[in-house]
Amino acid sequence: MNDRNHHEVLWSLIKDQRFAMLAHRHTDGSLHSHPLTTQNQELGADGCLYFFVSRKTEVGQRLQQDGNVNLAYANPSRDTWVSVTGKAVVREDMAKKEELFNTFAKAWFPGGPQDPELELVEVRIDQAEYWSVKDNKLLQLLKMGTAAVSGNRPDLGEHEEVSFRKG
Repeated sequence: MNDRNHHEVLWSLIKDQRFAMLAHRHTDGSLHSHPLTTQNQELGADGCLYFFVSRKTEVGQRLQQDGNVNLAYANPSRDTWVSVTGKAVVREDMAKKEELFNTFAKAWFPGGPQDPELELVEVRIDQAEYWSVKDNKLLQLLKMGTAAVSGNRPDLGEHEEVSFRKG
């Protein structure tokens, strides 16, 4: 599968699941997660995902200290799960803020893209891993029962690891 296909498959799995849990490390080494709304309308060739955070939360400050993050997307009703690892940076890019800003963001940042509390977080995807089950629940249970009796692992769908960065 080429890079473009990886981007398309990844985007198809997360585009309707707008919320991600962003996990990052604090200076004491502990991990913390925050629910954030993915602001992208597509996954561009740059392989970046964008989020708005409030300066009041200190998330941006912590990401500047350690930008290694994990994003977890889950859609149990569609049986899809995605894990993304990458590097997060806080960007002061007004053009990008204006491009991504929308009505839902206005609920949190009433001053619009210029709101002094608004920080733009860019996550450059390094790797992604996804699981996608295509079978209905009844067939999944049947396959798991058959596997339990036969000792063979059930084939429950796609599982793929994707590298976005060369080298």
